Amino acid sequence: MAKSLFPRVIAPLLLEALSDTPVVCLLGPRQVGKTTLAREYRPDYSYISFDDSTLLSTAKQDPTGFVQGLPEQVILDEVQRAPELLPAIKAAVDQRRTPGRFLLTGSANLLLLPKVQESLAGRVEVLNLFPLTEQEKHRNENSLLSALISGKIAPQIIGEQSVIEGVAEAVCQGGYPEPNTRSAARARQWHRQYLNAIIQRDVKDIAAIRDEDEMLALMEMLAYRTGTLLNVSSMANELKMTRETTEKYLSILERLFLVRRLSAWHRNQSKRLVKTPKVHVIDSGLATTFSGLKTDDWNNHKSNFGPVLESFVVQQLICQASWIGSDFKFSHYRDKDQVEVDLVIERGQQLWGVEVKKAASINPKDSAGLARLAAQAGKRFQGGILLYCGNNTLPLTQDNCYAVPMNTLWQ
Repeated sequence: MAKSLFPRVIAPLLLEALSDTPVVCLLGPRQVGKTTLAREYRPDYSYISFDDSTLLSTAKQDPTGFVQGLPEQVILDEVQRAPELLPAIKAAVDQRRTPGRFLLTGSANLLLLPKVQESLAGRVEVLNLFPLTEQEKHRNENSLLSALISGKIAPQIIGEQSVIEGVAEAVCQGGYPEPNTRSAARARQWHRQYLNAIIQRDVKDIAAIRDEDEMLALMEMLAYRTGTLLNVSSMANELKMTRETTEKYLSILERLFLVRRLSAWHRNQSKRLVKTPKVHVIDSGLATTFSGLKTDDWNNHKSNFGPVLESFVVQQLICQASWIGSDFKFSHYRDKDQVEVDLVIERGQQLWGVEVKKAASINPKDSAGLARLAAQAGKRFQGGILLYCGNNTLPLTQDNCYAVPMNTLWQ
């Protein structure tokens, strides 16, 4: 069995969950290393994959008998293909509640699938494994999010103001392990083949769709619109699809961990439900491939790298949060004056803001969004950062807010 080329920060959390929870479910997109991680850290477990059509058919026909015949500790891979097993797994756990008995992996969010009638509540811990972060690729133990929430960010002048290197490459490369071993051109080819395979195969496991080409067109449009306010009606009109079909396809792409809706923040909780969310393609490599952006376009003012850079940062910080704990909430802020903060991070009664700028220099107005958020949040506001492409950490006009180099996400 091959070992992961990159250490996954979530591994200790996986082992901790297996030590006291009967069912541990490792969910995430295909090809991010779920199987590799599970088998690398639990080589003593038996392994069954539902990519095997014979095993899949047997499991669907007699789920209770299938589960009863399993070894004491087992990895069930791609379990979203056999949701019928979940009630049988629940029954087995209720008869004998042994920690770490079942390690499930899935390439779709099981809890959102229509066929899943059993949540395994109280018996399962769900961990999400996403594409590699830059912190993992660089094997760095320092977490920018940890520094932010612990108040450890401070001004740091390391030299004459200059542009940092490597940001465009990081964004275009994305986080899937396989493209990270390829040239840029071969990585883009992998992304295209990957998305085609997902839509032609995995979508059928979780939903019936009318037209595979329509779903591919929607994903391509989302790549162009990543990091922007979600307007389902506008996309439906442009794609000549009904709004209902567009919404259905969007929900499927969410279940497959390809896109994320980021809700809008408001101090009134009920108003958050009606305010417009943003949409983010989870992997920036996929987004740049399907929007046609390349590293050479970074300095081209006609190219629109800003929104995909925002999606890149949002994903990095959400992953870092998953390693710290599960009690974080994420949203974006936009008011009637169109003053924005790209990412709002909440933990209990504390709140932080994150702005993203492609520029290598800053000016006082760049902290306007953080200042507006601070005014709205009041005592809950703990501070914020403006991630930019300059090399120095500088104080902003808003208290406890700093302009921070983009590469602190991985250095």
